[in-house]
Amino acid sequence: MILPIYIYGQPVLRKESVDIPKDYPNLNELISNMFETLTASEGVGLAAPQIGQNIRVAVIDLDVLAEDFPEYKGFRKAYINPHIEEFDDTETESMEEGCLSLPGIHEKVVRPTRIRVRYEDAERNEHDEWVDGYLARVMQHEFDHLDAHMFIDRISPLRRQLIRNKLKALTLGKYRCSYRTKAARR
Repeated sequence: MILPIYIYGQPVLRKESVDIPKDYPNLNELISNMFETLTASEGVGLAAPQIGQNIRVAVIDLDVLAEDFPEYKGFRKAYINPHIEEFDDTETESMEEGCLSLPGIHEKVVRPTRIRVRYEDAERNEHDEWVDGYLARVMQHEFDHLDAHMFIDRISPLRRQLIRNKLKALTLGKYRCSYRTKAARR
């Protein structure tokens, strides 16, 4: 089922998410719905707060980038209770980011190119690994949502001031996008 994506201004996007227990009900259905929603919105990542759930679940689908990044062919993964354990700040990269919860807004964000993450996969197997490259960026972006942050929190105060009117428009439900959404006000 395709779920509406919560837009900037929705309180759920600014509330820290909680870990879920092993017996969390209907988790496989939730993950399936999140992937279906992600595909319909043409994104590469989706975190549970973006569909109104304050739980630590995120899905990432990089298969859509396989033409330019063959290493991501078939990459489609769910992350349960993910946490970034460590940032390797020896190398950072500035890259433009967008977000399904911030339609029409794209800004350059500096992030470490390598991180250590701990998470469970969809089968609830535990992982603790170093991740680098584009996947590390997407994980940081999605896992930020689980910690009540958005990429606009990582831009300069000047850039944030310059997009202030666009952010206000989002909170008022004044935006256009091609996927189902749930605005803060309508």
